[in-house]
Amino acid sequence: MRRLTFIFALLPIVALMSGCAAGEEGGEGISAAAVAEIPVTTASDEALTDYMEGQHALDVGRAQDARDLFRQAAEKDPLFTMAHLNVSNTTNSAEEFNAALDLAAANMSAATEGERLLVQINQTFLDNDVDRRLQLAGQLVDLYPASPRAWVTLAGIQTGLNRHAEARTSLTKALDLDPNHVLAHTNLGFSYLFNDPRDLTEAEVYMGRVVELEPDEPQPQINLGDVYRASQNLDDSRAAYSRALELDPTNGIALVKRGHVNSFLGYYDEARQDYDQSMAVAREQNKANFANYRAFTHVHEGNPQAAVDELERLLASVEGLGIPEDQHDGVKIFILSNQATIAMHHRMLDVAERAIERRSIHVRNISEMFGREDVSRQNEGGIAFWEGMLAARAGDYETARSKAEENANLVEPDNNPRKMEPYHNLMGTVSLLQSDYQEAVGHYRQANLNNIYVKYHLALALEGAGNEDEARALFKEVAEWNFNSVGYALVREDATQRSERARV
Repeated sequence: MRRLTFIFALLPIVALMSGCAAGEEGGEGISAAAVAEIPVTTASDEALTDYMEGQHALDVGRAQDARDLFRQAAEKDPLFTMAHLNVSNTTNSAEEFNAALDLAAANMSAATEGERLLVQINQTFLDNDVDRRLQLAGQLVDLYPASPRAWVTLAGIQTGLNRHAEARTSLTKALDLDPNHVLAHTNLGFSYLFNDPRDLTEAEVYMGRVVELEPDEPQPQINLGDVYRASQNLDDSRAAYSRALELDPTNGIALVKRGHVNSFLGYYDEARQDYDQSMAVAREQNKANFANYRAFTHVHEGNPQAAVDELERLLASVEGLGIPEDQHDGVKIFILSNQATIAMHHRMLDVAERAIERRSIHVRNISEMFGREDVSRQNEGGIAFWEGMLAARAGDYETARSKAEENANLVEPDNNPRKMEPYHNLMGTVSLLQSDYQEAVGHYRQANLNNIYVKYHLALALEGAGNEDEARALFKEVAEWNFNSVGYALVREDATQRSERARV
């Protein structure tokens, strides 16, 4: 067997495999810096070539290209642990994720210690054992302290725990080892872009550096456009996405994000044109995922019924979009989650109930595919959360509280300090709808405030409790978020109006 160096990709968050419309990720080749990377094992030079090209594609933002190359590497060397692991990292399919991770684990006998640790880290996403995940990442950096990618791996886990200062320290360590490490620059940019304390000037510096390192790749331009968007420079943002399209006219992510900007600017017809073009060039499940954002234009425009109807048509069309069958459940979960959220927000409760019922069927299909008690238990906890939200919106607070307790009991075995966030989100909603504002504030502060929809509801609770200064600041933050999701589409206009009323 032959040992070689590699650059490891960011870990996936798999949980429900619910069809998030993620961007195409990747980066350029290996830096010339003298670093000691984690060795991997393969008997095939051809497999190695595909693997390294796949790692390059992943670092520069081309995850689908990377997945194809990792699949090729695994076909050429079926015992190639890291090829299988990175197939699991880049797949859109819960079934392929599970199968590829099993193959990676089955071939660990000839693998290096670093490979074994990386497989074990990914296995912790199945049982949601975050403490174990952090422990394994610590072992990885202890074993390979001169490996930039080991530090990037640790940073990803720290970020998932909201330990943003620690994550930034780990990423800075990676850059100390290799100043041209594309993914470390990118992840530091995203850290300052999205995570508190935010620093958009720093985000622009790191994203700009990646543009310098990868001038021919579209994704760094897209990431820089995201920084401009957060900085309220929507025209510059749209220009950056257009530059990405000059580099790759078939880049669906750039088209989708330009559509977001057009939505925020009120150019709804132009936004729908961008989304239509993105669907025309998209691969696999992105065909449907991008279409969700087209439906959100109606929400931004103030017509939720049109959005619900468009999502229903999209749901009926999934089988005819050429999406692999093993991705259908995840795609439909994403569509139905969005439809249910819109319907609940606007008290279209019959629509919401039907959407949540159908969503549960597809979540349970994924549980059955995994065939693991821990995955099924976590997914049932998610189902209880959605049923509780519906009950709360319907005014059935006793059932909503019961569903919150059911959620809490189901996730209780998880070794994850963030496992109670959905419980507090649901209980905060119950309290808010009953005008118990102080109680709502207490719960929402313990929910996932990385979710802009949750942050908006915390602002409502603070406003109701008479804490006008903090509410005003949060409404302004929500209004200027400028990153599209169903929750943001639902609250952007109201948050803007509330923040402006507060200034008068």
